[in-house]
Amino acid sequence: MNILKGIFLLVFLATFTVQAQQLSIDDQFKELIKKSNSYKGYKVVKKEKIYKLRENVSDSIVLLEENIITKASTIENQNSEINTLTVQLATTKNELTSSKKKENGIQVLGILTNKSNYTFMVFFTLGILFLIIVVLFIKYKSGFYIIKTTKSKLRETDEEFENFRQRSLEREQQLRRKLQDEINKKKS
Repeated sequence: MNILKGIFLLVFLATFTVQAQQLSIDDQFKELIKKSNSYKGYKVVKKEKIYKLRENVSDSIVLLEENIITKASTIENQNSEINTLTVQLATTKNELTSSKKKENGIQVLGILTNKSNYTFMVFFTLGILFLIIVVLFIKYKSGFYIIKTTKSKLRETDEEFENFRQRSLEREQQLRRKLQDEINKKKS
């Protein structure tokens, strides 16, 4: 029978402890004050109940401190993860910017230039080369015309010179004949 009373007392205390732990600290204080006796304006509280309340408060404080430490650790881990992700984001943005520059650009003589600038430079250079070719072609045609004209004038001059030489040769021959005739006349 004593064993039954002991078991009953243990079950009752366990139920009271579980019930007390399920109540908030404020509710436990209210429950303690409500169940305590009054004596000349003072509340008389059983020592076991005070000790039990103190134990529950200590357990709650320890539990809250552990919770605070866990949450602080979680916050610290999340902050370090945020910092790591921020650094990775900055690195990724830099790589993206670099990739876009490379995608939109062309390496010319070791210098990265924009594709539109490169296209403009190529067409500008081609335009200048085409203009130079046109000018050289016109100069060539002009030189060719001058050479052709000069050759025809040289031919004409050669023909005139040849005609002049022929006439001078004929005149010279005529003069020699006349001279010879005169010499023969004088001799005779």
